Amino acid sequence: IQDETEGVPVRTVKSFLTKIPSVVTGADIVQWLMKNLAIEDPAEAIHIGSLIAAQGYLFPISDHVLSLKDDGTFYRFQAPYFWPSNCWEPENTDYAIYLCKRTMQNKTRLELADYEAENLARLQRAFTRKWEFVFMQAEAQDRHKKDRIERKILDSQERAFWDVHRPVPGCVNVTEMDIRKCRRMKNPQRVKKSVYGLIEEGQSQSPVHRPSQLARKGTKEDVEKEIVFLNSQLDRHCIKVSKVAESLMTYTEQYQEYDPFVVSPEPSNPWTSDDLSFWDLEASKEPSQQRVRKWGFSLEEALKDPAGRDQFLKFLESEFSSENLQFWLAVQDLKRQPLENVAERAQEIWTEFLAEGATSSINLDSHSYERTSANLKDPGRYSYEDAQDHIYKLMKSDSYTRYLRSNAYQNLLMARKKTEQQQGRRTSLEKFTRSVVSGSTSCSVLFRSVCLSLCLSLCLSLCLSVCLSVCLCLCLSVSPIHNRFIRPLLCSKTFHLKPTRQPSY
Repeated sequence: IQDETEGVPVRTVKSFLTKIPSVVTGADIVQWLMKNLAIEDPAEAIHIGSLIAAQGYLFPISDHVLSLKDDGTFYRFQAPYFWPSNCWEPENTDYAIYLCKRTMQNKTRLELADYEAENLARLQRAFTRKWEFVFMQAEAQDRHKKDRIERKILDSQERAFWDVHRPVPGCVNVTEMDIRKCRRMKNPQRVKKSVYGLIEEGQSQSPVHRPSQLARKGTKEDVEKEIVFLNSQLDRHCIKVSKVAESLMTYTEQYQEYDPFVVSPEPSNPWTSDDLSFWDLEASKEPSQQRVRKWGFSLEEALKDPAGRDQFLKFLESEFSSENLQFWLAVQDLKRQPLENVAERAQEIWTEFLAEGATSSINLDSHSYERTSANLKDPGRYSYEDAQDHIYKLMKSDSYTRYLRSNAYQNLLMARKKTEQQQGRRTSLEKFTRSVVSGSTSCSVLFRSVCLSLCLSLCLSLCLSVCLSVCLCLCLSVSPIHNRFIRPLLCSKTFHLKPTRQPSY
């Protein structure tokens, strides 16, 4: 259609005081399509021409509606550089540079539309840190000197390119598949390009999706390997690194006070001293408040502690569901049995918990029941693995949550806390003071001696002043000076005291 001899004639049209270069009319394009494609209906030719315009290969110079009209409307052909078949991947940075260049040109026909002004404001907020760099690029491209006619053509072609990739809302309606998508399907290893000539290599494709292997038909072994790989990927549990780090930090903070290497335990650290009283205290059946609080971390922590396991068993007995924990403990004991006793012990567990008419029947799903019964044909230490997992999940989701909210656990937690307070556990201030005193013996001895001397001097001065005042009062009370001068002064109106009778000697 752009052929110099057989294509549509491209000409320069003279308008009022201006020239419009390199244009064709819509009627010429329709006539060429009907002639060269053997189309009899003009509507079909207009439809095909509108599809070509919607893809961006030709565009009107008067508006942004990418469609073909069978009249004298002027059109231009898009430059091969901007063809969609080149698989352009325009980025927001390129669009921001284009809009900045549009704002630098003081011409009415190049003013930004409303939607373009909104896009420019949004991009400016998005590229706040590097907006100066974007503006400098636009300014450098705008200063590039070109011929006036050539610049007019280039501006219209660039505008048409962005009309395809950032179209006016509601103006473009392409019914067929986008040609860019078709090109991507045929060429997976496409090169990511920029509008302004910057070429970036795309991401490398995986070996499975290389074009050479796409042409070769896969064998049965290749398909089986791919199925195994995809199944393993489906079962894989993927978590973001930030979530993993956050959970790890939460776990570390939660168990920090239970690590004797991080926090100095009481009464002493058995890892750094010969005193084993801390381990004896942890192994005792009278748990501390710290141990009781640890049971609330997880069911595993509660079952790991013998005292916590006993308390949880008492709670299950009160709810008439203790058989679940008894079955779990029996399976744990089975794993530690000698090999010659495994078969007998496995049959005893089946008779007690899973057989018909069992004394402590447990609630087991059909899948776990069938797997367990099949495993008992050749009993081993892990024959009850599926049943044990099911019972553990049942206790964790149902009984354990109620146990943490129960009065039994809360009362035990508060009772241990009150007991430790009555025993006079040292406060943090006392710990700090004692650590400072133990760490600086010479300074503490000097400080104690100074304090002791000050206290003794203060007591002696107080005692001496009290004794002197008492003696002075006694002396004045029996002396003639008291009767002659002091008592009349006290009995005067100044002190509002009644005169007493003069003593007779």
